[in-house]
Amino acid sequence: MKAIANAAAATDARCAFSAARLAAVTQRARELADAARHGSVRPSLRGKNIAVVAGIDHAADARLFVAAAKALGATVAYVRPRLLLGSSESELADTARLLGRLYDALAFQGIPQELVATLSRQAGVPVFDGIASARHPTAKLAEALEGVASADDRRCFVLQALLLDALS
Repeated sequence: MKAIANAAAATDARCAFSAARLAAVTQRARELADAARHGSVRPSLRGKNIAVVAGIDHAADARLFVAAAKALGATVAYVRPRLLLGSSESELADTARLLGRLYDALAFQGIPQELVATLSRQAGVPVFDGIASARHPTAKLAEALEGVASADDRRCFVLQALLLDALS
């Protein structure tokens, strides 16, 4: 429980979770790890469409997020960030609303926080800002799962728990 409290203290404006929500996400990640260990992972996100917007230098983080989402049955599409960079406020608002109609959630990796915030206000769907990054505060949750699996697997289970928390 101390690890969960430490993770709660590490959250920032991008990921303001209460201690109770962090505990729930951590518990769900443990349940996902148990299901994976027993070969009984359910495709809980089947029928959900998620867009990933990531630059080339954040491809590894994007791949981790995509693997986590696909393992739960989601369909994931890449959207090129250059379609968003340099757009006017009205173009961004239109793009965000369109993305919100096409996708059930949007995940951004390595995109300027101000741009993500602008898109998030207009999208109308859950927006994840860099949650697959090792520097994101939710990465601390994976440490709370020590002994469950490898470090990469723990990170994947936390991402899956966050996805399920937002989309179910």
